[in-house]
Amino acid sequence: MDDITSTTDRYTTFTGIDCTGNSLRLVQAIRRHIDDPTKTNKFWEAFKVKLAHAELEPVKRKADQLCLLCSHVCYLDELFEEHDDKEGLELLRILEVECC
Repeated sequence: MDDITSTTDRYTTFTGIDCTGNSLRLVQAIRRHIDDPTKTNKFWEAFKVKLAHAELEPVKRKADQLCLLCSHVCYLDELFEEHDDKEGLELLRILEVECC
């Protein structure tokens, strides 16, 4: 039997899974697009506000960063597809599989 600590399987253990790091890397990839005035829209401007609340107000927040990202997977997928961002899509898949 494989050593369970050597794998990353969220259904068995969260050992070895860096959901916080995955979230931070994904947010950086998202911001490459939504912080560009030529790529943003009302949805992404509202998303930035939610993201700011999740990042800066941990005591008052309604959702943390991971929760926010996991609840917007479809929109994030569309964002990365639209801008042909393979790295962003890969980061999203990792977060989705390991943490959401």
